[in-house]
Amino acid sequence: MMKIHLKQGWRLTVKHFYLVIILFLYQLLWGFFLYRFIDSIVSPLLRRYPSAYPSDVAAQLFVTEAQFQLLKTDLISPYVWTLGSLLLIRMVLTPLFNAGLFYSLKQTRSDGGTRFLEGIRKAWKPVVLLYWVESILSLAPAWWLLPRALESLLQSSSVPELMQTVLPGAALWLIWGTVLHLLFLSMQLGAASGEGVFRSLWLALRNFLSYAALSLIMWGLGAAAGIVVTSVSMLWTGLFALILHQGYHLVRTLMKVWTIAAQYEYLQSK
Repeated sequence: MMKIHLKQGWRLTVKHFYLVIILFLYQLLWGFFLYRFIDSIVSPLLRRYPSAYPSDVAAQLFVTEAQFQLLKTDLISPYVWTLGSLLLIRMVLTPLFNAGLFYSLKQTRSDGGTRFLEGIRKAWKPVVLLYWVESILSLAPAWWLLPRALESLLQSSSVPELMQTVLPGAALWLIWGTVLHLLFLSMQLGAASGEGVFRSLWLALRNFLSYAALSLIMWGLGAAAGIVVTSVSMLWTGLFALILHQGYHLVRTLMKVWTIAAQYEYLQSK
């Protein structure tokens, strides 16, 4: 059965290949601006690092100075506001793209035509609302986990000790976010297709193990492709590795759309 849903999801994905290109360009531009922003913060700090092989005293002085500037001054405030603005823009644009895709999957499945822009106009409100609720609930554990993780980072005497303290909470947070994503994705698909938010949620809950298994298969395929690309890039460096690495972003976007299409096909079959 899983194989059937994967094939049907792939057929829907191929019909939306132009949208894959649009999403690829969107992710590429977002990654570029985010990289430049982070580089503008990190590079000046790294230039202040004592040397390639600093003494223990020099390294400790560098860490102490960094901690003081981050925790006791407002040096980081402009960067926080800028990053917050970028994330807000992303939280507006991403659900709009999702609304167009989810609506178009329904139309393509029924009459064979894609309706991306029409989907944005008709389905953006419920999809944006559900996306924001999901984001808030997914980030909610950070209010409790991040201060404790920072405290552990400052107080831990070794990396194993830090991992032992941080990893259990991080694992639970990952599971929480994954379950939320699957359930809210089903509701967004239901809202965009006109079949109802709660009906789609009930279908996802009733068939959650199979629904999650299909999602894990697709995520596993995407992760395997990433490992292959990374391994090849490390073996054959140079222009070929650069082209392969950039091309992988297109493959990753293709896998993302295929995953959503397969999940939609599975829920529709139920």
